Amino acid sequence: MTDYKTIKLETGNGIANILLNRPDIRNAFNEVMIAELTDAFQKAGKMEDIRVIILKGEGKSFCAGADLNWMRDVSKYGYDQNYAESYRLSKCFYAIYSSPKPTIAVVHGAAIGGANGLLAACDMAVCDNETVFSLSEVKIGIVPACISPYVIKRVGEYGARELMLTGRRIDGQEAEKYKLVNKSLPAGQVDDYVEQMVQMLLTSGPAAITHCKNLINTVVNHIDLDEALTYTAKMIAEIRASDEGQEGMAAFLEKRPPKWVG
Repeated sequence: MTDYKTIKLETGNGIANILLNRPDIRNAFNEVMIAELTDAFQKAGKMEDIRVIILKGEGKSFCAGADLNWMRDVSKYGYDQNYAESYRLSKCFYAIYSSPKPTIAVVHGAAIGGANGLLAACDMAVCDNETVFSLSEVKIGIVPACISPYVIKRVGEYGARELMLTGRRIDGQEAEKYKLVNKSLPAGQVDDYVEQMVQMLLTSGPAAITHCKNLINTVVNHIDLDEALTYTAKMIAEIRASDEGQEGMAAFLEKRPPKWVG
């Protein structure tokens, strides 16, 4: 297992837990964490025994956004170096978004600035009611550029306009109303809710989950409705004929659990 400096990657029972691990500065990210997160999501996505990836933060907060020392350094860069650094951040969010495994962000404490890109890029996000969210970039004279594709996908154009232009702080229940997270709960109920989500994912076909993620990505981002006619018909035909598809349909008709359910 890779020895990371700013995160942890823990695996077991079909689950990869990726933990932001700079609790002394509320898990603020820098260039090292960005590179390590990209690597960890890519590695976990390729592990055959991993079925679900969970992203969390150690300590009192999920993530306070960008590390101030890193931001101070970046502010002194010229355009080319700034672009290279920003591109690496964009690649990090895309690595999360494009993971072949289902991803869940479990958010607590605070999710400030770029932290919202981390959670928005996950398939699902859950928080406790007391969590504070803010797309605060405009308050310091910049914009939430690299996270915008994922935040806008979650909350829609006009929700994004309000949250990004005002930079105001919202709590977990408001975040759920904006659909920035899927569910906000009292703190004592979050772990049980996440466990239920994980169990639902583990009872689904592993290959089917990956195909389903590819399906959503392609239909949403890459093709129009005319192209979708043949793309979707070909996909379901191929999957019905696959070993997993045959096993899943046989198990359903025979009223038994499929082989991938332990």
